[in-house]
Amino acid sequence: MTMGASLARSANRIVAMVLRHVYILRRSWPRLLELMYWPIVQVLLWGFMTQFLMTNSSWVAQASGVLLAGVLLWDVLFRSQLGVTISFLEELWSRNLGHLFMSPLRPHELCLSLMLIGAIRTVVGIVPAALLAIPLYHYSIFTMGLPLLAYFSLLLVFGWAIGIAITAILLRWGLAAENLAWLMVFALAPISGVYYPIDVLPAWLRPVAWALPSSHVFEGMRDVLFHGTFRVDLFATAVVLDLVYMALAALLFLWSFKVARREGLLLRTGE
Repeated sequence: MTMGASLARSANRIVAMVLRHVYILRRSWPRLLELMYWPIVQVLLWGFMTQFLMTNSSWVAQASGVLLAGVLLWDVLFRSQLGVTISFLEELWSRNLGHLFMSPLRPHELCLSLMLIGAIRTVVGIVPAALLAIPLYHYSIFTMGLPLLAYFSLLLVFGWAIGIAITAILLRWGLAAENLAWLMVFALAPISGVYYPIDVLPAWLRPVAWALPSSHVFEGMRDVLFHGTFRVDLFATAVVLDLVYMALAALLFLWSFKVARREGLLLRTGE
């Protein structure tokens, strides 16, 4: 078998896995509505809070849309992670994991398909909320231009890394660790500087915050909103950190898959 034929078959398997979840979404209105529900609810909540603060705080008045931009970008990270883990949980809930790996599907192909469906879920969830903010609050996050694309990509990849890491934990310990899919990413919110500068944190906590790509993204976002400048140093550091976390997540997943296959855990998952 030639290298080209092998890559083509691998790509076909990845596309097949993505299409499987796309068909599930397409046939299930509740799933589609759930994707859009929380971003819209958060835009409504934080949008009205922003309007209130703009009439009562000169700081917020000088940074119109900073809270809305923060909540929308934070939701990119959250929904990217959730898209990966929920797609994997659906395989566990349906007891389908063993069947998948009886096929030629490889671990890295499963990860890539989960990442792609995570990106699809993120776009479906975020875009309606971002568009809704335009008529309601006269704020468009799209005015950030290319920096928005850069920050979106960085948070998407970091969400993938967290999602793959949680998937590895689920693969190793099963549905007993299911709550991590909902809780882990929220532990990062206070130290990511979503709504306030990292300097607000205690001195001992700042190095931890700067070790997260999300902190560099939100600091960079505020520089764009306040000063109209794109911090290349923050962007480059976030790229490196994303690559590190993705590599660590991949290694953890491969280790968990090896253990799960050796101990027969692939056939003992389910609700």
